[in-house]
Amino acid sequence: MSDHPIWITGLGVCTALGNNFADFSANLLAGKNGIRQVTGFDVSNHPCQIGGQVTVPTCPADFDPAVYERMFPIDRLTVGCCISALKDAGLWADRGNLRIGFVLGLGAELMLHWDFDSRRGGNMACDSTTFRRSTAEAVAESLDFSGPAMSVAAACASGNHALAHACAWLKMGWVDVCIAGATDVGITPYSLAAFGNLRALSRRNDTPETALRPFDRDRDGMVLGEGGSLFVLERAENARSRSRDPYAELAAVGMTSDAHHLVTPSPDPSQAIAAIRQGLAAAEVNPEDVDYVNAHATGTPVGDAIEAKMLQAVFGVHCPRIPVSSTKSMTGHLISSAAAVEAAACLTAMKSGAIPPTMNLDHPDPECDLCHVANVPREARVRVAISNSFGFGGHNTSLVLKAVA
Repeated sequence: MSDHPIWITGLGVCTALGNNFADFSANLLAGKNGIRQVTGFDVSNHPCQIGGQVTVPTCPADFDPAVYERMFPIDRLTVGCCISALKDAGLWADRGNLRIGFVLGLGAELMLHWDFDSRRGGNMACDSTTFRRSTAEAVAESLDFSGPAMSVAAACASGNHALAHACAWLKMGWVDVCIAGATDVGITPYSLAAFGNLRALSRRNDTPETALRPFDRDRDGMVLGEGGSLFVLERAENARSRSRDPYAELAAVGMTSDAHHLVTPSPDPSQAIAAIRQGLAAAEVNPEDVDYVNAHATGTPVGDAIEAKMLQAVFGVHCPRIPVSSTKSMTGHLISSAAAVEAAACLTAMKSGAIPPTMNLDHPDPECDLCHVANVPREARVRVAISNSFGFGGHNTSLVLKAVA
């Protein structure tokens, strides 16, 4: 694809399944579920009362506790993932000598700020004079990043958009290292009400761990999740010069737009299919070379069936043997940070030699005829993985990851 491959050399992850990559991976492969009854606010009048809530990490050892305490929860989560990623890449001590860029996928950011402020007695949502820096700006400043910093909001595809921007910055020479991915702490009274009114959420409140059922005949909607994952990206030659082994090569991101409707999936999947094909072509990967697909599949009746048809169209005769799973069944749907966390799930498969399953897939829908990894992990050598994310507003993305020999 490029004379300058981009490697993932570090990551930080925080979800309902764990606040580090080792725990996250172990729980994914064990089929554990992070979806529980929502706590922290009254949900008695909400049709959906469950979610994959995250525990925001305590202040990292190398960060000022006073600054951390003043930060909003989304900022704290993002700082924690950034620091973990830099330490994982072996770059934390040298960060002051590097042009570090930062691209954060995060949508509906003001809603998160307003909600947190409101619950502690503030009036930020109604005060037009209130100024609040973006999370990307606040985190970049607090960690002394000297490269460019920006936020990108593309709904559920935000994380893949962020990774694509980071690759471009590295290839243009704007930065030495780029931290990219997405975070979200979006289980709030507002979000539960909004998605509940859209009738997009499961109502299996009595059985939270089995509520989210991607590709299953009895699925009745998605369940919200929280968390995020941030990745350290650098040019391969830089990583080699410091003898750093990568998690994988970020080979390509395919992108298109439906421009169909704000929240309703397009009945014509041609643009989403084009995004997957675009990613494969840019990564110089043939469809039959794909070893694993982490599906967007959110557990909605319409969306899962459409995605299955997309995959059938892209992979054709190879589709019956290419393993597919939706890890949202365990984490919940993390909205802005879904793509980033599912990229981490692909790295789990590549590093462990086992594909995480779609849990609660007890009765596969005949309309979703795929090579499902249902309820238990599957041992497999994963050299090429793709992760699909299709966001509200018609944002179609497909991330391609390749193992490095």
